[in-house]
Amino acid sequence: MKLPRTYYNYTSYLGTITALIAWITIIFFVIQINVFGVENVYFDLFAYMVTPGFLLLGLILIPFGMWRKKRQIKRGTQTPDDKLLVIDLKDKKTRNALFIFSVVTVFFVLFTVIGSYKGFHYTESVEFCGTLCHDVMEPEYVAYQHSPHAKVKCAECHVGEGVDFYVKSKMSGLRQVYKNFLGTFNRPIETPIANLRPARETCEKCHWPEKFYTNKIRNEKYYLADSANTEWNVIMKMRIGADHSALGNTGGIHWHINKDVEITYQSDEKRKTIPWVKYLNKKTGKETIFLESDTSIHPTVKEVANSEKRTFDCMDCHNRPSHRYLAPSNYVNSLFAGNQISKSVPYLKAAAMEGLNDVYSTKDSARMGIDKQITDYYKKSFPDLFTKYQKEIKSAITAIQTEFSYNTFPEMKVRYTAYPMNIGHLEFNGCFRCHDDKHKSADGKVISKDCNLCHTIIGQGITDSIKYTTINGTLEFQHPVDIGEEWKTTNCSECHLEPF
Repeated sequence: MKLPRTYYNYTSYLGTITALIAWITIIFFVIQINVFGVENVYFDLFAYMVTPGFLLLGLILIPFGMWRKKRQIKRGTQTPDDKLLVIDLKDKKTRNALFIFSVVTVFFVLFTVIGSYKGFHYTESVEFCGTLCHDVMEPEYVAYQHSPHAKVKCAECHVGEGVDFYVKSKMSGLRQVYKNFLGTFNRPIETPIANLRPARETCEKCHWPEKFYTNKIRNEKYYLADSANTEWNVIMKMRIGADHSALGNTGGIHWHINKDVEITYQSDEKRKTIPWVKYLNKKTGKETIFLESDTSIHPTVKEVANSEKRTFDCMDCHNRPSHRYLAPSNYVNSLFAGNQISKSVPYLKAAAMEGLNDVYSTKDSARMGIDKQITDYYKKSFPDLFTKYQKEIKSAITAIQTEFSYNTFPEMKVRYTAYPMNIGHLEFNGCFRCHDDKHKSADGKVISKDCNLCHTIIGQGITDSIKYTTINGTLEFQHPVDIGEEWKTTNCSECHLEPF
């Protein structure tokens, strides 16, 4: 079959070769993925995003080369064998060219539709978000896999439904890919706080404000750094809703997003400090403004007027719902509670914290450092115990190293201190950003720091001698280590948050 004279040029040849190679490559990847079931993030990337781009480039180069050749013939720089390109179906060469072009175009259009559909879903996949940029996204991906939302796709929270936010997310993604390519991204990656999609359009698709449960019993176990790894229990009734589910979120912790209430606040750019809070009763229209009494962070009237105000929603407390990095004491307590490390090994809690006390620069140095620190702790201070419990200690070291790898990523400078978590108040101020007895209104009202607003303690103490009260009663908090009345005046984070 002969083709028009204008086809015979190097540009069109290059386009043909590029398109053919791309087409064969695509077929290869599609067969590997769909026939042989190969699961590889790069196969998907090349099959549905990269290689189709080369196919399109090749198909563009073919007519471009023909167009250039035609111009050269017109100017007399090329000697034509026949007239300029004319679509004449009586001409065999024209029919051949039209047939080939039509067939290729049909296949290309069909594959483009299928590829675009697959490409869309691929860019929304967990693998695309978590594994394409290995080093950068590793902390978020690993934490996500061990979170309550591990079965929820990243895009369902980070993008949500609709074209607008999909386009915005992809535009933002291009910028992130560019920074990743140049290596100019921050370590650790900064938390995207501004311009997030409202929680009512993402979180509330599953977590209905109208369907909050009532109170929930929670048992926290802590282990002291003494010879017996003493287990200390705190059993709390969490007031996550009103006293009866029929009352919805008219009381308890989730009162903050009651449909009849609107809370607005002013904060610093990372929302760690909240000096100004406005409470609006939507039924009565009454407003109450609370100001932080500490004048060093007290905003002026002008600052309040000019600052951006945020309406309180789920993310103001649940700011790390899927990417939570636990403090060492937190996950070591969980290892004890889950019987993954033995409570019978004397001083194991103290030794574990010794091994996790340093800030490491790489994963390998962390793994070796944890092993060395814990081993040296026993060899130097308790050699007899090391000999007696060597097997249990080695097993504990392995478990601790594993938990460390889920919560700390040295190369990205990610550990729990890098990302403040606002739910609770142990390592970070969280609730105490507002509930500190220091936010006061003009008529003398105070945002209370009373613990019983959110939870009541119905049991606490050492396992064999826990003190209990009735389900509707409450015990005064008792610190596991005697610190007197200090816990009443000092925020937990001042001791529990490490200084580095």
